[in-house]
Amino acid sequence: MDWDTLAKVYTANGIPALRGQALAPYTTFKIGGPAALFCRPETNAQLAAALRLAKGAGARVYLLGKGSNVLFADEGFDGVVIQIGPSMGGVEIHGSTICAGAGEPLSQVCLAAAEAGLTGLEFAYGIPGSVGGAVYMNAGAYGGEMKDVLEDVTFLDDRGGEHTLPAGELCLSYRTSIFTSRPWCILCAKLRLSHGDRQAVRARMDELAHRRAEKQPLDLPSAGSTFKRPAGAFAGALIDQCGLRGYQVGGAAISEKHCGFVVNLGGATCADVLALTDHVQAVVRQKTGYDLEREVRVVR
Repeated sequence: MDWDTLAKVYTANGIPALRGQALAPYTTFKIGGPAALFCRPETNAQLAAALRLAKGAGARVYLLGKGSNVLFADEGFDGVVIQIGPSMGGVEIHGSTICAGAGEPLSQVCLAAAEAGLTGLEFAYGIPGSVGGAVYMNAGAYGGEMKDVLEDVTFLDDRGGEHTLPAGELCLSYRTSIFTSRPWCILCAKLRLSHGDRQAVRARMDELAHRRAEKQPLDLPSAGSTFKRPAGAFAGALIDQCGLRGYQVGGAAISEKHCGFVVNLGGATCADVLALTDHVQAVVRQKTGYDLEREVRVVR
């Protein structure tokens, strides 16, 4: 692949693109080597062009939001990383409906809902992802999930065609959606909320933010909950039960504050995280019989 030539083609089409951009700064884990090509389209048209050009060149593509649930390989990504950033965000409120761009930080949507006196999205306040990422993985917390409030989603298919599907056709279930198995790019989501008391909504959001700060290691880089919740148990409790609190490999460790989190103590590599999680999975399987599945997406 002639990456320099492809970069020039992107630039000629008005799409900001960089060669060899380190990916660590674009993830909450602060881990990851360089992307062969990194671009941040600013409009839907630029996004469609970026996807079309990558496909025409036969390049692999990874769509990145705020990088809150991804672990890039130490050697980087030999393809095009397209970041759907805040320039492709935006929030519009029509009655009890919110239309939010894929690049909008989810917490900002929650704040807009609170300001408008809309309830139903409080659970999402503090989830460190973008709207697109939240839809992609059906993000959830404190008893709520995106599928509870999602009305429909507009996206680009692998040929650049724009479509809108209702939530009922998006195969939304625990930490997954139709988008995890399709080469589609989310553009925006429509959320259906309910009218409520503005002060009560904000109070609930503040309460959940306080609970997060008390129980989660928000002061250290991580990708959030590292493992999916197994049926009938909690990953963090199982890990703690197995005596793995604080277990460390290189710069990666099981959080002392919450065993469901793997944290970057400084200088952690992807290899560190994988070795640590492999060990945790083996020990938990041996001692409890539960098979823990990584929730964080590993991109090589």
